[in-house]
Amino acid sequence: MKSAEIREAFLRFFEEKGHTRVASSSLIPANDPTLLFTNAGMNQFKDCFLGLEKRDYTRAASSQKCVRAGGKHNDLENVGYTARHHTFFEMLGNFSFGDYFKRDAISYAWEFLTSEKWLGLPKDRLWVTVYASDDEAYDIWTREVGVPSERMIRIGDNKGAPYASDNFWTMGDTGPCGPCTEIFYDHGEGIWGGPPGSEDEDGDRYIEIWNNVFMQFNRSADGSMEPLPAPSVDTGMGLERISAVLQRVHSNYEIDLFQNLLKAAAEAIGCTNDDAPSLKVVADHIRSCSFLISDGVLPSNEGRGYVLRRIIRRACRHGNKLGASGPFFHKIVAALAAEMGEAFPELRQQQAHVERVLKTEEEQFAKTLEQGLRILEQDLAALSGDLIPGELVFKLYDTYGFPVDLTNDIARERKLRLDEEGFEREMEAQRERARSASAFGMDYNSLVKVEGETRFTGYRGTRGEGRVLVLFKDGVKVDQLRAGEEGVVVLDQTPFYAESGGQIGDCGYLTANDLRFDVRETSKTGGGAFLHHGVLDSGILSVDDSVAAVVDDSVRQSTALNHSATHLLHAALREVLGEHVQQKGSLVDSQRLRFDFSHFEAVSAAQLQRLEDIVNTQIRLNTPVEIEETDIETAKARGAMALFGEKYGAQVRVLTMGGGFSVELCGGTHVSRTGDIGLFKIVSEGGVASGVRRIEAVTGAAALAYLNQAEQQLKDAASLVKGSRETLVDKLSAVLERNRQLEKELEQLKARAASAAGNDLAASAIEVRGVRVLAARLDGLDGKALLAMVDQLKNKLGSAVVLLGGAQEGKVVLVAGVTQDLTARLKAGDLMKQAAAAVGGKGGGRPDMAQGGGSDPAGLDAALALAHGFVEQGL
Repeated sequence: MKSAEIREAFLRFFEEKGHTRVASSSLIPANDPTLLFTNAGMNQFKDCFLGLEKRDYTRAASSQKCVRAGGKHNDLENVGYTARHHTFFEMLGNFSFGDYFKRDAISYAWEFLTSEKWLGLPKDRLWVTVYASDDEAYDIWTREVGVPSERMIRIGDNKGAPYASDNFWTMGDTGPCGPCTEIFYDHGEGIWGGPPGSEDEDGDRYIEIWNNVFMQFNRSADGSMEPLPAPSVDTGMGLERISAVLQRVHSNYEIDLFQNLLKAAAEAIGCTNDDAPSLKVVADHIRSCSFLISDGVLPSNEGRGYVLRRIIRRACRHGNKLGASGPFFHKIVAALAAEMGEAFPELRQQQAHVERVLKTEEEQFAKTLEQGLRILEQDLAALSGDLIPGELVFKLYDTYGFPVDLTNDIARERKLRLDEEGFEREMEAQRERARSASAFGMDYNSLVKVEGETRFTGYRGTRGEGRVLVLFKDGVKVDQLRAGEEGVVVLDQTPFYAESGGQIGDCGYLTANDLRFDVRETSKTGGGAFLHHGVLDSGILSVDDSVAAVVDDSVRQSTALNHSATHLLHAALREVLGEHVQQKGSLVDSQRLRFDFSHFEAVSAAQLQRLEDIVNTQIRLNTPVEIEETDIETAKARGAMALFGEKYGAQVRVLTMGGGFSVELCGGTHVSRTGDIGLFKIVSEGGVASGVRRIEAVTGAAALAYLNQAEQQLKDAASLVKGSRETLVDKLSAVLERNRQLEKELEQLKARAASAAGNDLAASAIEVRGVRVLAARLDGLDGKALLAMVDQLKNKLGSAVVLLGGAQEGKVVLVAGVTQDLTARLKAGDLMKQAAAAVGGKGGGRPDMAQGGGSDPAGLDAALALAHGFVEQGL
């Protein structure tokens, strides 16, 4: 069976068992700060397992795209050198949220694997493990399914701590967890390896193909295990692994999903399509990189972007090892889109964007390698002994992305060694810094959790009634809040919009009788409860109290103008710049809108003007804003675009503006007609990351105020040059021309003064071992003037070493010159390094001319005094 057929068979099997087919979530976890990337099929269902979120179904099946290349689950270094490790893989999974448990989960797995209607694997090739104390699962396997005891293995706490076991599953240090039972496939006696739990278990004979996790507990930071509200099931079967079994190969890289990628990689690199580990690395990495970029991640120096950059550079390095010359990695994206684009349409939609991102990163890495080589050459020239310090190896690796094995290759050529222990110390220090600073290591259980949902009534108006369900003070549930106390209020229903989709949460107040709670912001939990953050201004607020909820009308309306304008801007960007434009983030409040989008160059002034014109045309047309609630698939079929980072349920709101000019999924608050926006004005455009641009704009009264301010600034500027708005450009041109003339005259005066000073200075040169040496302090002159003076003095003196320096506004400028007849023995760059160090700075240059500077004027005289000793020692 082909991999695509296996994927479809799995999903169809569980649909027949009453499961809802759920699409793969993004590789960027939604509303989950504990994860770097989506690394398991259960990630998108975490709140369901915790009882914080209720869905329309209690059974689900999915084929989830996963990445394991950072954080706790990191397979990066093994990729290409083992048969089954990948940075990207697909996880087939079936899930039960308080519905069925161990018996049905085991039965379903066995039926799908062994039934002739489905995969038809031979039963005598399947081995099963269970957690050592899970007698219930063991009995189901042996007594009901009929697996003989000799193919059943109990695995205890084999990783050095309670519940640290191959058969006790945890997604992180905290959160849902439980015992698991795994199914292994025996490839036969011709393959080395032993069954799980044996000394030879790391061999390739017995391969895990399915893991059934029985979610029973929620682990807290102190290690305690609390039973979950309803025992649930989370299973996972790697598509690549089961494909290898069914296609009768022993390496995942031999399955159909990889064959075309390996071929395309070999062609792009210009090498033989053989079994080289480096070629496997490239084929694997094109999958993780392409899917990450498609889901909105871009290369950067921190967080997810840093991991992506590291994967790209690792692929480039392995391509270079195979002989690649020039950028090649981006050329493989087309083969991936052809292979997996049907199952994951975003690959085809984003192909051009992915190729541009990868090509740009490849070109940048090539420059980085060149820079690293230059720095390495400089440091090796000054090296004493045959050991390259670990600090240098780490600096090249961490700061310049210079591969350690390339440093090692150069070292071997020169009969040098690497300080590997020193490098590892630096690496471990970096890992510790990363662990300490990581935003993805927080305790999931520390987040505010509320059972149930809040019904949002704010689409109909800004006032409503609600009953207090829960109160929090300092993150802890309380029965009451008293006057002056800060806290969080959860209502059963509310008109307050909770921050999401880039739109800020509403502010306002809650009131009843003599109490008033000022709402400063509104957010929501993953389970759909709205959190009203604020302070109780007066009275006592208790659980079960009924309150009037009043949203600040002016803030809500101004925010709605900006949010609706954001949708129009998004559509206009795609019209002006191209279909590759995708939203990469947004922030909408009452003051302005901010919109981040994918694009690889600055938006020109003409394009910005066109964007404004298009949006304002839509505003003047004053068409109704149409809102429809429908299911997600119907919405997508109508061409509705999803907003980046937003989490959607089965039912969605489709927002249509301009009679179809803009069609997007959006749960935010909006205007009734486009004309309500009034006016749209772009105030800035710039880059925020590689391949990501940002536009900020204002609307309505804020846009009018912006234009009024600009008008006043024009008047003020005209007044300063004694002109009018109409003559301002001509007046400014005249002032600038006059300024240029004065600057030219000033330079001429400086040159004459320097010439006169040079004549005087030449007479003060001192002869040192037959060489005339001149060192002088000239405060107030800039580097350009000092350069000209050094040149003049070299010509006047004929054969000499000159060092000039000056201090100005706390900074030191130094210029050194050596006449050509002396550069074989005395180099200006060497002199400059010594002099600049004396003033707390750096410098360098050619043998005949060098520049430098520093921030310590007090050391200038000592720096100049070095010139005589430099000549004395150099001759």
